Amino acid sequence: MRKHYFILVWTLVIIIGITSCSNEETKTQNDIASRPIVPIMASEVQIGNQIWMTKNLNVSRYRNGDPIPQVTNPTQWANLTTGAWCYYNNDSQNGAKYGKLYNWYAVNDPRGLAPAGWHIPSDQDWATLVSFLGFADLAGGKMKTTGTLQEGTGLWKSPNVAATNSSGFSALPGGYEAENGSGSFLLDRYGYWWSTTEFGSQRAVARILNYTDGGITTLEFFKDNGFSVRCLKN
Repeated sequence: MRKHYFILVWTLVIIIGITSCSNEETKTQNDIASRPIVPIMASEVQIGNQIWMTKNLNVSRYRNGDPIPQVTNPTQWANLTTGAWCYYNNDSQNGAKYGKLYNWYAVNDPRGLAPAGWHIPSDQDWATLVSFLGFADLAGGKMKTTGTLQEGTGLWKSPNVAATNSSGFSALPGGYEAENGSGSFLLDRYGYWWSTTEFGSQRAVARILNYTDGGITTLEFFKDNGFSVRCLKN
């Protein structure tokens, strides 16, 4: 009787163990199946260990729903110390292509400019991207969309040096809104993107791509400039 009892107990232990392993295997398979496939969406791309949006931000409200003021007057723009946005040359058709231009006060607003699940990159985030793409001298060409306006094959002014977009970042030349109140500049030649990193009390760090160079430049600008914004997944 005792012998049969032990056989029964060990049989139950073996069954429980097999069931547990099977459940763990199923759970692992489900976890793998639920992981994102790259590219995750048409509007996202994985570059190294980062996932970037492939389009410039084009929102008119903060994450909490509060509106971000649209400011069309250059003099008013130059005097801002709070968040605002505009279209290049105040033309909404440019917004459809290039997204909105934001001052740095909107980037830094605690209500959140980036959508839920995303953040605006710091200078270090940008540095990680650039390093993965071969450092500053080479990264720009891998980030820019291909073709030129003159050829009718792209949005960059010719010669759009070294542009391959091999990273999938799909950078466009959205220009900028000048901080000195003189209006919008350099559409089709340059793209400017904010980081969240400050440089002193009046400036912040940004990245620049241009049509005559395959590199990417890092500079500090006054916070009331209007630049494009790209978001990075949390």
